[in-house]
Amino acid sequence: MNNSHPKSRVYYTKPSITELEIRYATDAAAHGWGEHCYDYILRFEAMFREHLGVKHAIATSSATGALHMGMAALGIGEGDEVVLGDINWIASAAPIVHLGAKPVLVDVLPDTWCLDPAAVEAAITPRTKAILAVHLYGNLCDLDALLEIGRRHGIPVIEDAAEAIGSVWHGHRAGSIGAFGAFSFHGTKTITTGEGGIFVTNDDALYERVLTLSNHGRARGETRQFWAERIGFKYKMSNLQAAIGCAQLERIDELVDAKRRIFGAYREALYQLPLSMNPEPAGTTNGYWMPTIVVDTGIPFDREVLLAAFKTDNIDGRVFFWPLSSLPSFEPQHEHIVSYSLHMRALNLPSYHDISAADIARVADMVVAHVKGILP
Repeated sequence: MNNSHPKSRVYYTKPSITELEIRYATDAAAHGWGEHCYDYILRFEAMFREHLGVKHAIATSSATGALHMGMAALGIGEGDEVVLGDINWIASAAPIVHLGAKPVLVDVLPDTWCLDPAAVEAAITPRTKAILAVHLYGNLCDLDALLEIGRRHGIPVIEDAAEAIGSVWHGHRAGSIGAFGAFSFHGTKTITTGEGGIFVTNDDALYERVLTLSNHGRARGETRQFWAERIGFKYKMSNLQAAIGCAQLERIDELVDAKRRIFGAYREALYQLPLSMNPEPAGTTNGYWMPTIVVDTGIPFDREVLLAAFKTDNIDGRVFFWPLSSLPSFEPQHEHIVSYSLHMRALNLPSYHDISAADIARVADMVVAHVKGILP
């Protein structure tokens, strides 16, 4: 008789839901209707404004929706170009395409895996209408360099901070620095509303344009019921989702601290290996949404082999993003040496708030065994 038990599953991520979230969601379900149907949404927006230190916030159904409306409000449209890094999730590029504009993909830096400012500068043309700075896995783009490029060329820098809750650039929270920022509250993120996002800005005029677009084109203060001054969008967050978000924001320091603690444990376990992890340059804080390893060049690492080993041990693995230019919807750009080198040498490690020290060690031991096993 076989008395062995399968090892418990280590998820790559899952949300931290407590009695507080359940209580708020229950209250929203019981009472959040009629004249109270926006109560938790307004509260969530106010809490997020305060947390981020911005003037305006509009809760949305996704970060993609926040990006779409913000870009539309900037006037980005047919024939325009938006520069972004080749290593990205497709959600960053999709709104550009939806608006009839062209995503101009450039190579990324080998240490942060974010936009290479020199490549951005080289890619700017008279059609360039924005630079999209995506803070990958919590890592921060070089915002000082990108903002200087934007100023010289008269184009805005947009922050896709979907993965950067808890990250801070020289005293300013990620997402609060560019023309506008967008965040994600998908179930995989550090704080969640299930699905959801938010648009943030300090620009009063841009906020008013997005507010109108976000309400099917109905302007604030319009007295005629159902009168839309333009074609808008429907990217609203529900009151039920916002209720969960309010509870998560009350716990945000705890949740970000957990991410940083988990990253620290991985870094300590893996520091002797020939690999790099998410950087934290001087003067910055990394929210470490997704602890990531990038094995050094020259090491015969195969991420598929390690993923298969994870699966055998009931550990979830998550691949590093593919270069967007390697996907069918884009033109191949193999000259992006860093982007095409990174993704097959890299892997995201499991990271959820209540992952145990034993499970972190279990994952780390698997990485150590694999990498050491392929070293000469």
